[in-house]
Amino acid sequence: MKKEKIIAMIPVRLKSQRIKYKNLRLLAGKPLMAYAIDSALKSGIFDKVVVNSEVPEIQQIAERYGAEFYLRDEQFASSTTNSDDVVLDFIDNNDCDIVYWVNPTSPLQSPVELRESLGYFRTNKLDSMLTCIDHQVHSLYQNKPVNFVEDEKFARTQDLDPVQTCVFSFMAWRSSAFRGSMSERNYAFLNGNVGYYQVSKLSSIDIDHEEDFAIADYIIRARKSEKKPEYDDLYYKLYAETETVGV
Repeated sequence: MKKEKIIAMIPVRLKSQRIKYKNLRLLAGKPLMAYAIDSALKSGIFDKVVVNSEVPEIQQIAERYGAEFYLRDEQFASSTTNSDDVVLDFIDNNDCDIVYWVNPTSPLQSPVELRESLGYFRTNKLDSMLTCIDHQVHSLYQNKPVNFVEDEKFARTQDLDPVQTCVFSFMAWRSSAFRGSMSERNYAFLNGNVGYYQVSKLSSIDIDHEEDFAIADYIIRARKSEKKPEYDDLYYKLYAETETVGV
């Protein structure tokens, strides 16, 4: 059987509306886009990791961190460009059986999740895959309860059925199905057999606002410091003899 060719596409548009040039913004000493490259390379599942941008100069950063580069036409780089068209342009110009969209604005995306998601994609014979996260909280839709009822004792959070939200830390498509759907319907983001892969809370962090940068920067620096958790003095009086601090 022919080995499937799998490519990671990292879309890097230079200008953004909410945070100026955010893909070049340094996060704990590295440009934001570098984290997506690093995660994709470490996952070990891709034949190529390719930065997709309308700006030729971005190639320097892509190659500095180990990725290849695809220069897309400026018609696929405006704030009004449809994502379906960006993916189609890429797969039409980069031969692959499966394409992953690895979001550069999700700097805490885990390489392990990328690797394990491929098994989920193949096992379930998917054509499209999006990422999601569980929220085990009391949830409403249009001011009506989704996972709890009002006319009984208030449900404990741990007893609730979780609700899912899409987070788009990465997405994947089978190229042939994507092309077919675009040809027939002119849309393909959710085509054929669709699956939703659950990622961690950290992987779901998306850099859209200044406070998102601050949160991600703090987490990355805290990971590097390996600082042990601290407790109030009462903890040591009550529990230190029976528990190991930090476990």
